[in-house]
Amino acid sequence: MAKKTIQDIDLNGKRAVIRVDFNVPLHDGKVTDKTRILGALPTINHVIEQGGTAVLLSHLGRPKGEANPRFSLAPVAEALAAELEQPVVFVPESAGSRAEKAVSELSAGSVSLLENVRFHPGEEKNDPELAQSFARLGDIYINDAFGTAHRAHASTAGVAQYLKPAVAGLLIQRELEYLGEKTENAESPFVVILGGAKVSDKITVIDRLLEKADTILIGGAMAYTFALANGKTVGDSLSEPDFVDTARSAMKKAEEKGVKFLLPVDNMIVDSLDFDNMSVGNVGSTDENGNIPDGWEGVDIGPETMELYAKELAEARTILMNGPMGIFEIESCSKGTFAIAEAVAKNQEAISIIGGGDSVKAINQAGFGGDVSFISTGGGASLEFLEGKALPGVEALEDK
Repeated sequence: MAKKTIQDIDLNGKRAVIRVDFNVPLHDGKVTDKTRILGALPTINHVIEQGGTAVLLSHLGRPKGEANPRFSLAPVAEALAAELEQPVVFVPESAGSRAEKAVSELSAGSVSLLENVRFHPGEEKNDPELAQSFARLGDIYINDAFGTAHRAHASTAGVAQYLKPAVAGLLIQRELEYLGEKTENAESPFVVILGGAKVSDKITVIDRLLEKADTILIGGAMAYTFALANGKTVGDSLSEPDFVDTARSAMKKAEEKGVKFLLPVDNMIVDSLDFDNMSVGNVGSTDENGNIPDGWEGVDIGPETMELYAKELAEARTILMNGPMGIFEIESCSKGTFAIAEAVAKNQEAISIIGGGDSVKAINQAGFGGDVSFISTGGGASLEFLEGKALPGVEALEDK
């Protein structure tokens, strides 16, 4: 870990401005999924146990730079208080004299959550004046919002220029350890599962992981672009004909590097799909050559592929899963994704890392969230980090 963390600094008597990621789903004013709140607890607890005061900053949704009660963090403060089992002071501003006065009155060991930072137009523009007003809220800065670390915003990268020390929280520390060190120096066999819709979204990740992985298992709609590259027909399946050459060169590179690059040998196909109503028409399977006829589309990997992939995963010592195998949101198209999730969870000898929003949703929905080594909170940030891109919210922190 090349960046300083909260374990490297003295927190006693200090007011810590902590950027958390509380961009959580709300329904009727209640938080419906507390995963991100739970992810921030170790850092918040560490600060208050060490005699510090926690001043939390977060965004919620996309209020487009203006105050909007729909995106208020007030209900999140309630949910956080329940998890911490102590009061959380909600401050209806996140910058300016009223916010500064409110946090100056906090006693050591207390926690406050300030209003949505995206109510300020300067947040997403990384406005230096706004960053300085965030800096005036405390004595030290801690970034623990990995989900927004790939954005150079006032509350992620900007504030770290003006408030020192600027260090990583425990969640970011774990993210960098698992997505970084544990994949960089992975124990072999290192098996990567890549799903999702587009080759164009994942090609940089594929390219980078071909340098490190022993086996890559491809699923999701991007498998149909690889099928086109292999001269197969894909019917009405979601595919990217413009990226066929890109897919071919990825397969060629895998061959040159001696990386096993496995594509589905069979797929579940349907003759109609209604995502809004979560329903499909008639169900079939690819023919013996893996072709899909016109008027049909692939929606999941088939049973032979599930078996083939599960065998590879059983022998792995490091597993990285990024992206689902099909349209798992529709129950009848979820078997492949859930079978792969189960195969990952079954291998308790391996370090298993789940990255990307859909994969996290899928592993939790399949009921195996508690059986894997690490679930990334990153989404876009985990993808960019795996691509080898610098994350502004991490770069801004102090080096060890």
